[in-house]
Amino acid sequence: MHEAVTPLAPLLGTWRGQAQGEYPTITSFAYADEWVFTENGKPFIHFVERTWIDDEPRHTEMGYLRCPSPGVVEIVAAIPSGQAECGSGSVATGDELVVATDAQVLNADTAKQVDRIVRRFTVTPGADGSAAGDTLTYGMEMSAVGEPLTLHLTATLRRV
Repeated sequence: MHEAVTPLAPLLGTWRGQAQGEYPTITSFAYADEWVFTENGKPFIHFVERTWIDDEPRHTEMGYLRCPSPGVVEIVAAIPSGQAECGSGSVATGDELVVATDAQVLNADTAKQVDRIVRRFTVTPGADGSAAGDTLTYGMEMSAVGEPLTLHLTATLRRV
């Protein structure tokens, strides 16, 4: 693993669980969520998210996390509904890993308008105290379609 992304090591692997979506302009919904974080020795972590409702594929996205300096994280993500996310945030390690990003969004001409995405990933230590952790909680706030920054997604995932 590249030393620049070692603070993100607890994210590595496949995480699955149940999640909830809400937003002022839609009906709330439950979904199954999967995040896969991988590394290849380069100074970034690659991720893919996939979701399902009633075993039917729904959303997917992919991107990268990198740590250009200690305590700093950057995110670049491609969202197939026509958005590209680019931002930065913080990485905090200790009893748990907390990765928080705040990103501006570029929208394709025909995409719904999304202005900002704020994400928070928290990996809690394993029951055995292992640093890798066994629970990933995820939250995403979004400012879109004229709405202010508002909670959109929450998930509790387990390492598989």
